[in-house]
Amino acid sequence: MEEGLSIRTARRDEVEVAVDWAAAEGWNPGWNDADCFLAADPGGFLVGVVGDEPVAVISAVRYGEDFGFIGFYIVRPQDRGKGHGIAIWKAAMQRLEGRLVGLDGVVEQQDNYRKSGFQLAHRNVRHAGRAGGGGEPSTGGGGEPPAPGRCREGLVELGELPFGEVRDYDRAMFPADRRDFLECWIQQAGGRALGLLRNGRLCGYGVRRACRSGFKIGPLFADDEAAADALLDGLLEGMPAGETYFLDVPETNPAAVGLAQRRRMEVVFETARMYTGPAPRIPIERMFGVTSFELG
Repeated sequence: MEEGLSIRTARRDEVEVAVDWAAAEGWNPGWNDADCFLAADPGGFLVGVVGDEPVAVISAVRYGEDFGFIGFYIVRPQDRGKGHGIAIWKAAMQRLEGRLVGLDGVVEQQDNYRKSGFQLAHRNVRHAGRAGGGGEPSTGGGGEPPAPGRCREGLVELGELPFGEVRDYDRAMFPADRRDFLECWIQQAGGRALGLLRNGRLCGYGVRRACRSGFKIGPLFADDEAAADALLDGLLEGMPAGETYFLDVPETNPAAVGLAQRRRMEVVFETARMYTGPAPRIPIERMFGVTSFELG
């Protein structure tokens, strides 16, 4: 380990430092990300300190017994080139040893991740749109925004549904159970979480969260494009006209790419979803927006 560097589990305030550094890198985190990310795995953030001063951060979140995800890999700019990055990277990988590990790699780091045994699964492409900003109208038929206590059909506030129903839908879309994270994510302040019911059955859900700039939609999971369209319409309800929203689309789902293009969204960023082994078997055709680049 680099002389003078100590690596340990991050305190709550140091997780906030990691989120602030991510904002400085232009990654546009959500205002409530720290609480929900810690709910996923309270020991999942590592910090490298010299003396008492943080110089490097990384998240290495454990899901279930056999999956993990790496994010927030940042060395403070003035401390780069000193070996802190590789030291905290090794600590994160050691924490996830024996698991299939995933990450969303920024373009400039993808070759380094390959050297560490990661393989490309697909690209995730961030699209930016404007609320009320035109584009072709939705074909999803979302209708009016949901009202409390409405019948089990159409758009509903996700909190009105039994949590187990939401958890079961999410479990089919993610490599491991993430109950604690999900409970926080769909209830966060300043956000909105909607489900779409057909014949009383959940056929998709989505979450909008407030970020340093605009809003992010994620996840956006749906059985088909019409369901995704309806959910996205509902999630955009109430946003000020012209407000920016972002959707991180897996490029291997043509329907998701088409949804973004039809709404005239602009490509602004991309990552490579990479894993240390074969990609998990999840229905990419139902994934219209990933949850986050930081936690999968």
